Amino acid sequence: MNRLERSLLPSLLFPILLLAATTGFTQNALSHEEARALDHQNPVWESVRSHLPDPAAAASAEKLEEAADLLRARRFMEDAIDYYSFALARGGDQVHLLNKLGITELELRRLPVARAYFQRAVKIEKKSPEGWNNLGVIDYITGRYDEAVGSYKHAIKLDKKSATYHSNMATVFFDKKDFGRARKEYDIALRLDPDMMHHHSAMGIATRMLSPEDHARFCFELARLYAQHGDEAAMLSYLTKASEWGFDILAAMGSDPVFTQYRKDPRILVIVKNGRDLRSNENITQASAAPPPLPAEKH
Repeated sequence: MNRLERSLLPSLLFPILLLAATTGFTQNALSHEEARALDHQNPVWESVRSHLPDPAAAASAEKLEEAADLLRARRFMEDAIDYYSFALARGGDQVHLLNKLGITELELRRLPVARAYFQRAVKIEKKSPEGWNNLGVIDYITGRYDEAVGSYKHAIKLDKKSATYHSNMATVFFDKKDFGRARKEYDIALRLDPDMMHHHSAMGIATRMLSPEDHARFCFELARLYAQHGDEAAMLSYLTKASEWGFDILAAMGSDPVFTQYRKDPRILVIVKNGRDLRSNENITQASAAPPPLPAEKH
């Protein structure tokens, strides 16, 4: 088992489900109707369809939205879009439904369409923290970091008690290698929600597929944050991940006052040794799996 399989990057608290790395988002080649027809080939579709309200009848906006949520949960995404649209046409909460439509389009990797829904949401309700946060997510995954920070600042200004928004902004700063500001935002997020790394928003989770080097540094920064808050178990867990991913935790801890009491801690020395042994075994395994050399050419 390789390191990626063994220890994926911890889930961050976005209210969006990101399905791939930033560079992995592509436009869906199928039309809405073609993709929906393909979805309906799923044998589960008939049992799901039997529970859907008739949008042409007198179903309420709430019932249509519930149906859309069910469809999205069962991964019938194109039908979910239809039912959110039916709920919108039936007089449902515009901002709330536009955000859900944008989230669904984002899950389908149709970023321009998702952005348009989020923009409509904040145009209708300029004080929608969810809408500004969602715009920040779009900017973040398309590499528009400064715009993402601006959107997250809007969200934080409107909802100062959301750990999610501070965590999202911290992630932008981390990608910008601005570790000081990243630490500050993660610290605020952890104070607002001490369990932020142990659960995810009801709207979904996001997994950032960072390089091994960035992943290792990210885990070290989280370990430092938990050390500041006196959570030794979480600190040791993230130091283990950082070491396994190749980060020199002893060198980084050496000049960091947060880790003063842990520099000679036997548990840290064990983590370092285990990390080295693990990487050494992986190198041996990879070397043994290499194809044999070609036989020497005969003359």
